Amino acid sequence: MGFLIIGHRGVMGVEPENTLRSFRRAESAGMDAIELDLHLSKDGALVVMHDAEVDRTTDGTGPVADKTLAELRGLDAGLGERIPVFEEVLEAVRAPIQAEIKDVAAARALAGVLRRHDPAGRVEVSSFHDEAVAEIARLVPGVRTVLIAGHWGPDIVERAQAVGAAALALNIRRLTLETVERARAASLRVIGWVVNTPQHLRLVRALELDGATTDFPEIRRTGRFTA
Repeated sequence: MGFLIIGHRGVMGVEPENTLRSFRRAESAGMDAIELDLHLSKDGALVVMHDAEVDRTTDGTGPVADKTLAELRGLDAGLGERIPVFEEVLEAVRAPIQAEIKDVAAARALAGVLRRHDPAGRVEVSSFHDEAVAEIARLVPGVRTVLIAGHWGPDIVERAQAVGAAALALNIRRLTLETVERARAASLRVIGWVVNTPQHLRLVRALELDGATTDFPEIRRTGRFTA
């Protein structure tokens, strides 16, 4: 697959995160894939939002789970953008998508969407939660999955194997060569996050990772020439 540059919530360093505007900018910048986050609305819609609350990224307040899709649609997610539902993203961009789910309920909702709208398997599913990764793998046989970790113990590789994940997405500020080598021995891909500077990029290249998640489109250009 080569070294992948993944746009974090689109390109959140220059556009409102997790919006169609951000995803389109990521695709036009040539990102190899686009990362986004999914939550369920009060009425069961699979909406694209990182936080459990809308306060940080919109002009509203309160938990996503307490609002209907119509209520969420009424919020400004930055520069006049609206909170998209996942199906809209699939229609808006052609790039591969890495969809992060927050829990088992989101895994079940996503499974239904993937069966209807992603027969070619363009979507890879990621989560910090082992049980969510295991659930999506059970519901959508053959789906590619990623176990994410910001902090982890010596069992991280075994955890990934136990839930059938094909890759690890790990915080580069805690990543060691030992962890990478153990993942490699288990045939797991390793993606580093968040890679926002040339120094970060040199680190992930030195560790011979499979990819990097970034907030900025210029990292994609730099990444093609950094050994």
